[in-house]
Amino acid sequence: MIRVLLVDDQTLIRQGIAMLLELEPDLEVVGAVGDGRAAIEAVERLHPDVVLMDVRMPGMDGVTATRELRRRFPDVGVIILTTFDDDEYVFEGLKAGARGYLLKDISSEEMAEAVRTVARGEALIQPSIARKVVAEFLRLAVSAPAAPERMTPKSPNALTERELDVLKALARGMSNKEIAAALVITEGTVKTHISNILAKLDVRDRTQAVLKAQQLRLLEEG
Repeated sequence: MIRVLLVDDQTLIRQGIAMLLELEPDLEVVGAVGDGRAAIEAVERLHPDVVLMDVRMPGMDGVTATRELRRRFPDVGVIILTTFDDDEYVFEGLKAGARGYLLKDISSEEMAEAVRTVARGEALIQPSIARKVVAEFLRLAVSAPAAPERMTPKSPNALTERELDVLKALARGMSNKEIAAALVITEGTVKTHISNILAKLDVRDRTQAVLKAQQLRLLEEG
């Protein structure tokens, strides 16, 4: 069973999500709280595998709570739930260590699968949100006064051209299946490339890989 903690300041939303997730045979909602500070206390007490975290809450917001959870409980996966008008939280949430980013209007099946994905240690960002992240990357790249030199094929840990293709697909929020179809390779090969990317960039998951790629200017064309 995958243990899930719900964090949202609206009782009706907590109850609704709990009812939907409890229909899944492999998911168990172990608790539901209304703010970030209560979330930290609940994680310490209930030991969930995944936390579904709202961003806009009174007291401690979701981004601050996510940052603290990642510091104190690095094995717990945090999925941030957001709405279309929460753009300013997207990039901050990823930097805080969230492994997933979902819009609240997704289906119960999509939410359940996202929980399973993050529980496996993988990261998941919806394509619509991934586009916002890439746009923010580009904005930062343009406004930054200076940036590290781009990794080249001669660098010790340089990515191959195919690994760069996979990395750029990750930045667009594509799943392993979608990447395999786009690059005409098997899903197993995609997983191998992702493992190599994580090792070479010295990061733990796909989200961190995209963030590191932006810092190293690997998402730039040419």
